[in-house]
Amino acid sequence: MSNQLAGKVALVTGGSRGIGAAIVRRLASDGANVAFSYAASEDRAKALAAEIEKAGGTALPIKADSADADAVKAAVAQTVDRLGRIDILVNNAGIHIGGVADDYNIADFDRMIAVNVRAVIVAVQAALPHMGEGSRIITTGSITADRSGFAGSSVYSMTKRDVAAMTRGLARDLGSRGITVNTVQPGPIETDMIADQAQRAMVRPLMAIGRLGKDAEVASLVAYLAGPESSFVTGAALTIDGGYLA
Repeated sequence: MSNQLAGKVALVTGGSRGIGAAIVRRLASDGANVAFSYAASEDRAKALAAEIEKAGGTALPIKADSADADAVKAAVAQTVDRLGRIDILVNNAGIHIGGVADDYNIADFDRMIAVNVRAVIVAVQAALPHMGEGSRIITTGSITADRSGFAGSSVYSMTKRDVAAMTRGLARDLGSRGITVNTVQPGPIETDMIADQAQRAMVRPLMAIGRLGKDAEVASLVAYLAGPESSFVTGAALTIDGGYLA
């Protein structure tokens, strides 16, 4: 435990599993009091909160579907009500619904936009009144913002490119307030999104270091951006991909 975030309050959306859960664990281990939202994985959310509490930390699970703007706002309000403020906002909630262009379901398109893009600005707007100088906003993007890589990822890639563009604009909007805004762009990571072993075997040769990433490795980059040493980093899209784009 570094305690670099001691006394800080963090809200992580989509924090019950995968990269989100790793971020929750890391921020808590660095001393932050962490609230996190989840849409459906209630058992995982409760188990994660219990794990952090057992280790001496503070974790507040909040049920909130990021596709629902009102639920996102309510998650922010509950965090502030229970923990007092928000110093670190991590927009991690995201979904991937693949499909090729000629038969892509528009309802899936709308849901991808709602979760991957709209929820980010909704959370930012709701959190800003409770954030002061030195606060951090971090969003989980994807290397698909720069390279789709495979057929069927056009809409997902678009949403992640939107996140990177929004990050640059928000950095300009909030820089004078001393609030930094950054995006992390993971490459292939060993999570539920790439759960199939055949998929992993297909992707592995494309990695410069010959393996997929770990969720804890992404969390370490988020922890850096959340901490005091990153105070001069803003408006950046930081790739963490094991050389996939190299």
